[in-house]
Amino acid sequence: MIVQKLTILGSTGSIGVNTLDVIRRHPQRFRVIALCAHNQIDRLFDQCLEFQPRFAVVRDAQLAVELQRRLQAVACSTLVESGPEALVRMAELPEVDSVMAAIVGAAGLQSTLAAALAGKKVLLANKEALVMAGPILMRAVRENSAILLPIDSEHNAIFQSLPNDYSGNLLKSGVLSLMLTASGGPFLNTSLADLECVSPEQACAHPNWVMGRKISVDSATMMNKGLEMIEAHWLFNVPAEQIEVVIHPQSVIHSLVRYVDGSVIAELGNPDMRTPIAHALAYPERIDAGVEPLDLCKIALLQFERPDFERFPCLALAYRALREGDSSPATLNAANEVAVQSFLDGRIGFALIPKIISAVLDRTRVTPLDSLADVLAADHAARRIAEQVIGGLA
Repeated sequence: MIVQKLTILGSTGSIGVNTLDVIRRHPQRFRVIALCAHNQIDRLFDQCLEFQPRFAVVRDAQLAVELQRRLQAVACSTLVESGPEALVRMAELPEVDSVMAAIVGAAGLQSTLAAALAGKKVLLANKEALVMAGPILMRAVRENSAILLPIDSEHNAIFQSLPNDYSGNLLKSGVLSLMLTASGGPFLNTSLADLECVSPEQACAHPNWVMGRKISVDSATMMNKGLEMIEAHWLFNVPAEQIEVVIHPQSVIHSLVRYVDGSVIAELGNPDMRTPIAHALAYPERIDAGVEPLDLCKIALLQFERPDFERFPCLALAYRALREGDSSPATLNAANEVAVQSFLDGRIGFALIPKIISAVLDRTRVTPLDSLADVLAADHAARRIAEQVIGGLA
């Protein structure tokens, strides 16, 4: 059996932890070469002791010195590096076959792009990379014979529900449209008036999934589904008009594909990220993920409803950004990251998040994206304007 060698970008986050849990179950199949985190060095220390990677990466030099000292004290030979440049090096390592791209937000763009340029098997959990730089990342995948496999449960479900030979041509494959399912988050039935005073803790209390704080807030606003809609556009070459969003509170059907003959094919499972992670790690084989079998009789009821754009204006803003194209999705993502962090920091209320994003889109000129520099320029400009908008609210 060929051993798959991996770099895990974002090993201490929820996707990284779940990835390591799947790897732990199959030590004969996988070998961790590099673990990359931000600043959770206690968790990273434990991961290094268990998986013995050649390299570990943290945010800055001071944390790297501290982690290296602790590892040397217990005779662990892992070499610790720091900074964004180290993340890129870990994604490009010649001995690495696959890169789990699980760093949240714009911070994960450059290392994800580096993995594609190096021709790796890229396991994409960082949706923002495609949202910000879709044409650039997809071009890098094509031109360097990289393999791009989606980790988001929705996109992984669509990938499994499309024909095996799907090449990005809906008509040729008999596909009518894609349907992304959304739980609706914690505020699906909350009155619009009550949304004015929800707390970060309430916004992060997702009813079905265990996720980080930023993505939990995105789920509460349904911006997460908007970003996934843009990601689906690039992954599967589907226009916005043929990507539907349907609210499904049970999170059992992870997404669906409509075919022209009236068939609808879906992927079902318990809401556990180890399922899509295991699927992508072993693709095209199947391996045990440690996930409980789905008991449909226990669930009994599956509900569906169309999203209310008044309740979830962020979803409408994402459709707007995709239709505008070029730099608009990068602007949307940057404005959202700034607004969400401001909410988590207590600077703004929850209901202001979509208003800030809308204001930034209105004030920002849409420009072409021909290079990574263009993407970063659009990102920086949007963040600057978002801070100005928030400052004007004080």
